[in-house]
Amino acid sequence: MHSADGTAIGYRSVGSGPGLLLVPGAFTLAADFDALAETLADRFTVHVIERRGRGASGPQGDAYSAKAECADIEAVRAATGARFVFGHSFGGFLTLEAALAGSPFERIAVYEPGVSIDGSIPIDWADRCRSELDAGKPAEAFLTFVQGVNPETSGKAPRWLLRLILPLAIKKPERLQKHALLPAALLEHAEIAARDNTFREYGQLTQPVLLMAGKEVHSTGAGRAAPSIHQILPGSQLKLYPKLDHFGPETAPAAVTTAIADFFLETPAA
Repeated sequence: MHSADGTAIGYRSVGSGPGLLLVPGAFTLAADFDALAETLADRFTVHVIERRGRGASGPQGDAYSAKAECADIEAVRAATGARFVFGHSFGGFLTLEAALAGSPFERIAVYEPGVSIDGSIPIDWADRCRSELDAGKPAEAFLTFVQGVNPETSGKAPRWLLRLILPLAIKKPERLQKHALLPAALLEHAEIAARDNTFREYGQLTQPVLLMAGKEVHSTGAGRAAPSIHQILPGSQLKLYPKLDHFGPETAPAAVTTAIADFFLETPAA
C-alpha cells in the first residue's frame, strides 16, 4: 500500500480479533515487534507498521517530517480498519501526533513516548553525530547519540567506558541495525525537537489514552513524558513498570501485554 505522498508502506499482520496497530520507535524494524505482536495475537488482529526508511517500505524522502509519518499511520489504519493503536518511544510520539492530526483510533496506548518537554530530549549531539557518520564512523556516531540523548543517565558515563559496555550490552546484529538506522534517527529526533514543549496540545485528544513508563520514569526524557502528559490529559491512565527499562515492550513483551489488552478491551462506561 502507499501513503499520501506515494511512499510505499509495508506492515506485518498476525492474529484475529479487533484491529490493533503497533508503531515501533527509532532504530526499530517491524520484525522487532514480532514477540509483542504474538502475545496479543490471541485477542487482536495485530498490524505492525514498517515505518518509512526501513525494510520493504520506501525511503524517508527529502521532505521527511513527522506529518508524513502520521499520514503513513493513517494509511495503514484505513487499509486495515484498526480500531486501536500502541506506540513505543518515537513511535509513541508519532502515535500521539497522528491522533492529534485526526486519525480516529478508538483508544491509544503509548510506552515512554519520545515527547520533549523543556528540552528533555536534547538535539545538541546531532552535529557531531552527523559528522562522525559522514566520516564513516558509525560506531562513534552511535556513542555520541547514546551519550547525548539521555544526559542524566548514559550521558554521565565516560566515552571510553561506553566503548567497552555497548558491545557487551548490545549484540552485534542489533548494533549493526542501530548503526544503519542512525541517519534516519537523526531526522526523527529533529522532528521531536521541533515539537519541544507542545505536549499540552495532547490535552485536546478525546479518546481514552493509556500512558506507560518503566523504571527510568524520573531520569530520561521519554520516561518523564508519560506522567507529564497524564497530568494534562483528563481521563488518561498511567501505568508504571519499575522493573522494565525503555525497551520493555521489545525485551519483555509479556510484562506489558495484560495492561495493553485490558485497556483496549475495556467496556466503556454507560
